[in-house]
Amino acid sequence: MYKYPVIVFEGIETSGKSTNLIRVANYLKKKNRNFIKIREPGGSIYSEIIRKLILNKYKLSFKTDLMLLMASRSENYEKILKKYYGKKIIVIDRFIDSTIAYQHYGMGIDINLINILNNFILNRFKPSFTFLSIVNKKNMKFRLGNRKSVNRYDKFNFSFYDKVQKGFVRLAKNKKKYLIINSNNLNIKESSEIIINKVQKLI
Repeated sequence: MYKYPVIVFEGIETSGKSTNLIRVANYLKKKNRNFIKIREPGGSIYSEIIRKLILNKYKLSFKTDLMLLMASRSENYEKILKKYYGKKIIVIDRFIDSTIAYQHYGMGIDINLINILNNFILNRFKPSFTFLSIVNKKNMKFRLGNRKSVNRYDKFNFSFYDKVQKGFVRLAKNKKKYLIINSNNLNIKESSEIIINKVQKLI
């Protein structure tokens, strides 16, 4: 019997998060499994419009960032996630943990407020499993330098990213529904094999 988990990919910029997600999506497509994939911010039509506001070159206040992210998530839940939950595999590039890592650990916004907003928007909707990709400062700096285009979230200082990544690790540490992928020690092929093996068990 097929299962339809909610699989989330988390991590700071250049950690390999999105690359790993694409490989899983290609695997699911090859296996003819019913799935959808979305990103945050972004996803639904209006969420993609909100994404452009969040990632533009103009500096927004941390509070504005949070509210825009939650608005994007609300649209995704109402238009996509609620509709396909339990009917298709759902693959998400960034989700609840990103908001806690960036907005709480990175920007200092009260975690209780973030939790209240998430509970209000998502009700009981939660990920089945999360892959967290991590990267060190040296590799991050090198990879950012090779990017052809960057957005506002690629331009924070490294002390900020360090706080965010430590927040991610804290959320994932010693929890069964998380797997940490160290992109510093594993190449893309090795990471993919580990992740695909886990996905096979999930579905």
